[in-house]
Amino acid sequence: MTMTPPHNLSPHPAEALVLARISPAVRERAAAVRLMVFDVDGVLTDGSLYYGESGELFKRFHAHDGHGLRLLLEGGLKVALVTGRSGPIVDRRAAELGIAEVLQGVRDKGAALAELAQRHGVELNQTGFMGDDIIDLPALQRAGFAASVANAPGYIAQAAHWVASQPGGSGAVRECCDLLLASQGRLGAFMTAPGLLGPGAIQ
Repeated sequence: MTMTPPHNLSPHPAEALVLARISPAVRERAAAVRLMVFDVDGVLTDGSLYYGESGELFKRFHAHDGHGLRLLLEGGLKVALVTGRSGPIVDRRAAELGIAEVLQGVRDKGAALAELAQRHGVELNQTGFMGDDIIDLPALQRAGFAASVANAPGYIAQAAHWVASQPGGSGAVRECCDLLLASQGRLGAFMTAPGLLGPGAIQ
Protein backbone atom coordinates (compact mmCIF):
# COMPACT_ATOMS: atom_id res chain seq x y z
CA MET A 1 0.00 0.00 0.00
CA THR A 2 1.37 3.44 -0.92
CA MET A 3 0.80 6.16 1.62
CA THR A 4 -0.34 9.68 0.83
CA PRO A 5 1.25 12.23 3.17
CA PRO A 6 -1.16 14.32 5.23
CA HIS A 7 -1.77 17.91 4.20
CA ASN A 8 -1.86 21.03 6.37
CA LEU A 9 -0.71 19.13 9.46
CA SER A 10 2.18 19.93 11.78
CA PRO A 11 5.15 17.56 11.40
CA HIS A 12 5.02 14.44 13.51
CA PRO A 13 7.52 14.72 16.43
CA ALA A 14 9.68 12.02 14.83
CA GLU A 15 9.83 14.05 11.61
CA ALA A 16 10.65 17.23 13.51
CA LEU A 17 13.49 15.40 15.27
CA VAL A 18 14.93 14.06 12.03
CA LEU A 19 14.74 17.48 10.34
CA ALA A 20 15.93 19.57 13.29
CA ARG A 21 19.45 20.07 11.94
CA ILE A 22 18.70 19.80 8.23
CA SER A 23 18.97 22.97 6.15
CA PRO A 24 15.92 24.17 4.18
CA ALA A 25 17.87 23.65 0.93
CA VAL A 26 18.52 19.98 1.71
CA ARG A 27 14.92 19.47 2.86
CA GLU A 28 13.71 20.87 -0.45
CA ARG A 29 15.93 18.51 -2.43
CA ALA A 30 14.89 15.52 -0.32
CA ALA A 31 11.21 16.43 -0.61
CA ALA A 32 11.44 16.26 -4.41
CA VAL A 33 12.90 12.73 -4.58
CA ARG A 34 10.72 10.10 -6.24
CA LEU A 35 13.48 7.62 -7.12
CA MET A 36 16.30 6.88 -4.65
CA VAL A 37 19.33 4.91 -5.85
CA PHE A 38 21.94 3.39 -3.54
CA ASP A 39 25.44 2.08 -4.06
CA VAL A 40 26.07 -1.20 -2.25
CA ASP A 41 29.68 -1.70 -1.11
CA GLY A 42 30.59 0.97 1.42
CA VAL A 43 26.99 2.25 1.63
CA LEU A 44 24.70 -0.71 2.31
CA THR A 45 27.74 -2.61 3.62
CA ASP A 46 30.80 -1.42 5.53
CA GLY A 47 32.89 -2.12 2.46
CA SER A 48 34.50 -5.24 3.89
CA LEU A 49 34.75 -8.32 1.68
CA TYR A 50 34.94 -11.64 3.51
CA TYR A 51 36.21 -14.70 1.62
CA GLY A 52 35.69 -18.29 2.75
CA GLU A 53 38.24 -21.05 2.22
CA SER A 54 36.45 -22.14 -0.93
CA GLY A 55 36.46 -18.60 -2.34
CA GLU A 56 32.86 -17.77 -1.42
CA LEU A 57 32.22 -14.10 -0.72
CA PHE A 58 30.36 -12.75 2.30
CA LYS A 59 29.06 -9.24 2.96
CA ARG A 60 27.59 -7.69 6.09
CA PHE A 61 24.30 -5.76 5.89
CA HIS A 62 22.56 -3.84 8.69
CA ALA A 63 18.94 -4.55 9.63
CA HIS A 64 18.22 -0.85 10.29
CA ASP A 65 19.22 -0.02 6.72
CA GLY A 66 17.04 -2.80 5.36
CA HIS A 67 14.05 -1.59 7.35
CA GLY A 68 14.63 1.95 6.08
CA LEU A 69 14.55 0.74 2.48
CA ARG A 70 11.30 -1.09 3.17
CA LEU A 71 9.86 2.11 4.61
CA LEU A 72 10.81 4.00 1.45
CA LEU A 73 9.04 1.43 -0.71
CA GLU A 74 5.96 1.37 1.50
CA GLY A 75 6.01 5.17 1.54
CA GLY A 76 5.65 5.26 -2.24
CA LEU A 77 9.21 5.96 -3.37
CA LYS A 78 10.98 3.94 -6.02
CA VAL A 79 14.24 2.32 -4.89
CA ALA A 80 17.14 0.90 -6.91
CA LEU A 81 20.59 -0.53 -6.17
CA VAL A 82 23.55 0.16 -8.47
CA THR A 83 26.93 -1.44 -7.81
CA GLY A 84 30.22 -1.79 -9.61
CA ARG A 85 30.69 -5.35 -8.39
CA SER A 86 28.62 -8.40 -9.34
CA GLY A 87 27.39 -11.36 -7.35
CA PRO A 88 24.33 -13.22 -6.10
CA ILE A 89 24.49 -11.75 -2.58
CA VAL A 90 23.15 -8.37 -3.72
CA ASP A 91 20.32 -9.99 -5.68
CA ARG A 92 19.35 -12.02 -2.62
CA ARG A 93 19.36 -9.02 -0.30
CA ALA A 94 17.34 -6.95 -2.78
CA ALA A 95 14.79 -9.75 -3.16
CA GLU A 96 14.38 -9.94 0.62
CA LEU A 97 13.59 -6.25 0.71
CA GLY A 98 11.34 -6.18 -2.34
CA ILE A 99 13.71 -4.09 -4.46
CA ALA A 100 13.22 -5.03 -8.12
CA GLU A 101 15.75 -2.66 -9.70
CA VAL A 102 19.29 -4.00 -9.23
CA LEU A 103 22.09 -3.06 -11.63
CA GLN A 104 25.40 -4.86 -11.08
CA GLY A 105 28.79 -4.57 -12.75
CA VAL A 106 28.11 -0.90 -13.54
CA ARG A 107 31.10 1.29 -14.39
CA ASP A 108 29.26 4.48 -15.41
CA LYS A 109 26.86 5.16 -12.55
CA GLY A 110 25.92 8.59 -13.90
CA ALA A 111 24.56 6.99 -17.06
CA ALA A 112 22.86 4.28 -14.98
CA LEU A 113 21.11 6.94 -12.87
CA ALA A 114 19.86 8.74 -15.99
CA GLU A 115 18.65 5.45 -17.48
CA LEU A 116 16.73 4.56 -14.31
CA ALA A 117 15.17 8.01 -14.14
CA GLN A 118 14.00 7.79 -17.75
CA ARG A 119 12.65 4.28 -17.25
CA HIS A 120 10.59 5.36 -14.24
CA GLY A 121 9.43 8.63 -15.77
CA VAL A 122 11.11 10.98 -13.30
CA GLU A 123 13.40 13.97 -13.85
CA LEU A 124 16.98 13.89 -12.63
CA ASN A 125 16.10 16.56 -10.07
CA GLN A 126 13.62 14.02 -8.67
CA THR A 127 16.29 11.37 -8.25
CA GLY A 128 18.58 10.74 -5.28
CA PHE A 129 21.85 8.85 -5.15
CA MET A 130 23.91 7.70 -2.16
CA GLY A 131 27.53 6.76 -2.77
CA ASP A 132 30.92 6.72 -1.11
CA ASP A 133 33.74 6.51 -3.65
CA ILE A 134 35.19 7.85 -6.90
CA ILE A 135 33.08 5.56 -9.09
CA ASP A 136 29.99 7.18 -7.55
CA LEU A 137 30.93 10.77 -8.43
CA PRO A 138 29.17 10.94 -11.84
CA ALA A 139 25.88 9.87 -10.21
CA LEU A 140 26.35 12.17 -7.22
CA GLN A 141 26.93 15.07 -9.59
CA ARG A 142 23.78 14.36 -11.63
CA ALA A 143 21.34 13.55 -8.83
CA GLY A 144 18.91 16.12 -7.50
CA PHE A 145 19.68 14.85 -4.00
CA ALA A 146 23.22 13.54 -3.50
CA ALA A 147 24.04 11.75 -0.25
CA SER A 148 27.13 10.12 1.20
CA VAL A 149 28.34 8.34 4.34
CA ALA A 150 30.37 9.56 7.30
CA ASN A 151 33.48 7.54 6.39
CA ALA A 152 33.63 8.51 2.71
CA PRO A 153 36.80 10.32 1.59
CA GLY A 154 36.46 14.07 2.02
CA TYR A 155 36.70 14.75 -1.70
CA ILE A 156 33.71 12.45 -2.22
CA ALA A 157 31.65 13.80 0.65
CA GLN A 158 32.05 17.37 -0.62
CA ALA A 159 30.17 16.36 -3.78
CA ALA A 160 27.11 15.46 -1.69
CA HIS A 161 24.28 17.74 -0.61
CA TRP A 162 24.01 15.76 2.64
CA VAL A 163 26.32 13.39 4.55
CA ALA A 164 25.05 10.87 7.11
CA SER A 165 26.44 10.93 10.62
CA GLN A 166 26.88 7.14 10.45
CA PRO A 167 29.39 5.16 8.35
CA GLY A 168 28.39 2.86 5.53
CA GLY A 169 26.85 -0.44 6.60
CA SER A 170 26.08 0.89 10.07
CA GLY A 171 22.88 2.88 9.72
CA ALA A 172 23.83 5.54 7.15
CA VAL A 173 21.19 4.30 4.69
CA ARG A 174 18.50 4.28 7.41
CA GLU A 175 19.43 7.85 8.28
CA CYS A 176 19.01 8.80 4.62
CA CYS A 177 15.67 6.99 4.34
CA ASP A 178 14.35 8.71 7.46
CA LEU A 179 15.43 12.09 6.07
CA LEU A 180 13.63 11.48 2.77
CA LEU A 181 10.44 10.30 4.46
CA ALA A 182 10.45 13.11 7.03
CA SER A 183 11.03 15.74 4.34
CA GLN A 184 7.99 14.40 2.48
CA GLY A 185 5.77 14.14 5.55
CA ARG A 186 5.61 10.36 5.26
CA LEU A 187 7.59 9.16 8.30
CA GLY A 188 5.02 9.99 10.97
CA ALA A 189 2.39 7.70 9.44
CA PHE A 190 4.51 4.67 10.32
CA MET A 191 4.59 5.82 13.96
CA THR A 192 0.83 6.29 14.26
CA ALA A 193 -0.10 3.19 12.24
CA PRO A 194 2.71 0.61 12.44
CA GLY A 195 0.57 -1.86 10.49
CA LEU A 196 1.20 0.19 7.34
CA LEU A 197 4.36 -1.85 6.83
CA GLY A 198 2.88 -4.60 4.72
CA PRO A 199 2.88 -8.34 5.42
CA GLY A 200 6.04 -10.21 4.69
CA ALA A 201 8.24 -7.18 5.25
CA ILE A 202 11.77 -8.21 6.20
CA GLN A 203 14.70 -6.24 7.50
